[in-house]
Amino acid sequence: MDYLKTVVPSQLLAERGSNLVVINPGSMNVRMGFASQDVPFNIPHCVARHKNDAPKLSVRDQRLNCRAGSTHNAEREKSYDIIASMLKIPFLGEVSPSENQPLPPKMGRLDGLSSQQNKDDSILTWTDVMDKSIKTSTSIVNSDADEDPSQSTSDDANKPNSEENKYKEMIFGEDALKIPPSAPYCLGRPIRRGHFNISQNYSLCQVLEDLRTIWNWMLTEKLHINPKDRHLYSAILVLGETFDNREMKEMLSIVLCDLGFSTAVVHQEALAAAFGNGLSTACVVNIGAQVTQVVCVEDGVALPHTALALPYGGDDISRCLLWVQQRHRTWPNFKNDPMKKPIDMLMLNKIKEGYSQIRSGSYDAVSVVHSYEHEKSVGHQKTRLSALSVPPMGLLYPRLLIPEEFPPPPRPWFQDCDDMLEDTLQTNDGLSGNGGLGAWDSYQMLPTRVKKFDNIGLVEAIVSSVLSTGRVDLQRKLFCSIQLVGGAASTTGLAPVLEQRVLNTIPSNQPVEKVEVLQSRRNPLFIPWKGGVILGVLDTGRDAWIHREDWIKNGIHVGSGRKYKDSYYLQSQLMCYYNS
Repeated sequence: MDYLKTVVPSQLLAERGSNLVVINPGSMNVRMGFASQDVPFNIPHCVARHKNDAPKLSVRDQRLNCRAGSTHNAEREKSYDIIASMLKIPFLGEVSPSENQPLPPKMGRLDGLSSQQNKDDSILTWTDVMDKSIKTSTSIVNSDADEDPSQSTSDDANKPNSEENKYKEMIFGEDALKIPPSAPYCLGRPIRRGHFNISQNYSLCQVLEDLRTIWNWMLTEKLHINPKDRHLYSAILVLGETFDNREMKEMLSIVLCDLGFSTAVVHQEALAAAFGNGLSTACVVNIGAQVTQVVCVEDGVALPHTALALPYGGDDISRCLLWVQQRHRTWPNFKNDPMKKPIDMLMLNKIKEGYSQIRSGSYDAVSVVHSYEHEKSVGHQKTRLSALSVPPMGLLYPRLLIPEEFPPPPRPWFQDCDDMLEDTLQTNDGLSGNGGLGAWDSYQMLPTRVKKFDNIGLVEAIVSSVLSTGRVDLQRKLFCSIQLVGGAASTTGLAPVLEQRVLNTIPSNQPVEKVEVLQSRRNPLFIPWKGGVILGVLDTGRDAWIHREDWIKNGIHVGSGRKYKDSYYLQSQLMCYYNS
C-alpha cells in the first residue's frame, strides 16, 4: 500500500509499534496483535469452562435461540424466488437440471485451498479435553529406598510413568468450538450481535470475566507478554459502532485495571477501517459475522448521524446456505445443527468461504460434507451443493436470512447514570422493567449512537447513510468511495452487484451518476485492525489516551464494586474520537 508506506514508514512502525497492542473484538472473533505485526491473531471469541455438574456441553446463550416460524419461512421462500428471478436460476419449487446429473469423479475443495494440500485438511477433529499430566514414581521409589535399599530394584521402580487424566479447566478459541458434545463444559461467548451477551443465565460479571480471561490468554499465549510486564505496553481498542457507552467503559476497565496496560485509547472501527485502506473519506460497510455496520467518514472524521447497524452477517449466510441445501434436498441425511453444535457452524463457514459467490446463472459445486453426530467417528458424504449464489444475496434481501437468534433482552441499566451497575428490576410478571416491550423497543442509547434497522438490505442502508449527509458534493464523493470490510466482504461478485443496485436505488432527483466500490488493498478482515495500528502510531500527541492511574482515580472506585464515579467525565473522555 504505497500511500500508507509514505505516511507510516516501516521503521516508524517497528519503533513505535513494538509496545502497542491493538485489540479489535467482534461477535465471533477477536483480532489482537502488536502494532509491528503485518496481520493480527484472529481467534474465535469464546472460552469453555469445565463444569463438574454439567453432564454435557452447554452453550450459555443457547436459550436465546429461536426457530423460524411458518411466517418467517414464507417470507424466506418469497425472497428466494425474487433472488432466483434476478440471478436467472430455477425457483425454489423447480429442479435445477444439474441436480439430476451424477456426481463427477472429482470434487471441489471444501476449504477452497490449493489442491496440493491434503484433502483431509477440511475435516475438523474433536478437541482433546483431557489434561494428561505425567505421574512419576521416582520420588516415591527414592524415599522408600532410603528405608530399604532393596526396594530400588523392585518391579515397581521399573514400571513406566503413569498418566493422571483430568479435564482441562479452560479451553479457548477454535478448540473450544470443537469440544465433544458429551464433555462437561460450558461454552461462553461474551459478545453476540455486536453487544455484551448478557441474559438471565449469563450475568454481566461472567461476561466481563470471560472477556478478561480470553484476552489475558491471548496476551500470554499468543503475544507472550508476561502479566508483570504489561505496564510497559499500551493498548488500542478498535470498537464497532454497535457497542454503547457503558460497554466501551467496561472494556477499557478490563484493559487498564485487569490486564494492567499503562495507557489505552479507543478508536471507532469505521474510522480505523478508512485509515487501514489509506482513505480519509469513504462510506465504510463492515460486514461482520453477526452485524453489518454502515458509517460515512469525511476527512478523517466519522459522521455519527450516518451510522446504521443491520442485525445480520456472515454467520447468517452460513446458516442460510444449509437451509438452501435442505430445501433443495441436496444435503445428506445428517443432523447438522449450527445453533446447538458449534463445530457444525465451523464446517458451514468453511463451505461458505470456499464456494459462496454471486453470479448470474446456475452455480453448483461438489464437496464433502461431514457429520459430527458421533464422537468416535466422523461421517462424510460427497454432496452436490446447489444455488450457491443465493445465500450471500441475503445481504440485499435480509428476509432470506432470518437471524435465528433473539437479541439480548432489554437492559435499562445501560443508561449512563451513577446506578448503571444496578441489576435490572424485575416486575411481578417476570418481565424486565420495560413493560414487556420488544427486545429493542426500550433499549437505551445515546442520540449520537448507531441506529438499528431489522428489515432493510445493504443497498438501502448504503443509500440512506450517504444521503443523510445532506451535501451533494460529499454524496458524490462517498458514492464513489464505498469500502467493504469484514469477512463476508471477500465474497466474489458482491462488489459489482452493489454498484449496480446502489446506482439504481438512488432517487432520480439526486445528481449522482457513478457508484464505485473500491478494491481493498489488503485482507478486508484485518483492515480495521490495521487502521488501529496506523492511528496509534501516528498519534504522537496522545491527547486522547487514558492513563491507568487517571482511569482508576477519576473513573471508578477500586473497592466499591466498579461503580463509576463521574459518568459525564468518562463519557467526554471516552467519546472524544467522535469529534476529534
